[in-house]
Amino acid sequence: MDKDEESRPQKLLLAGVEILDTVLRSHGFVFVLEHHGKGSGGWFASGRYQRDDRRLELHFRQALGMVTYSLGSDRLNHETYMKLLGVYGRNQYPDFPQEPLDSFRCLASDIEKYCTDFVAGDGARFRSLARQHTLKPREFRGVP
Repeated sequence: MDKDEESRPQKLLLAGVEILDTVLRSHGFVFVLEHHGKGSGGWFASGRYQRDDRRLELHFRQALGMVTYSLGSDRLNHETYMKLLGVYGRNQYPDFPQEPLDSFRCLASDIEKYCTDFVAGDGARFRSLARQHTLKPREFRGVP
């Protein structure tokens, strides 16, 4: 087993967390590394930012993958959140990065520009969007 290959996702996830810290730590979010291992698609790492009942889950394999926001029981993935906010197409993540850390920079930009309610607000808009999506999930599939 190649130790570099095994540790690469975890190292890159943690390096990406340093980028995201610039927009999340000042709002009280703390990162926790949750999983690191090998699945059918290869080595991976995952973790979450958390503050009270708010979570931002990150999954990394060869690049940043699924990003999911949760506030209590309300959940949205990043792409759906951007669509529901009406900013899809102006958002930077998901992207096609030249380097794996570029995706974290794009995500940080999106969070800073569009996710203020989730990060620093009362969460009412996020909850409303999540519930709207839960009631009519097909209505927002593929909507830019």
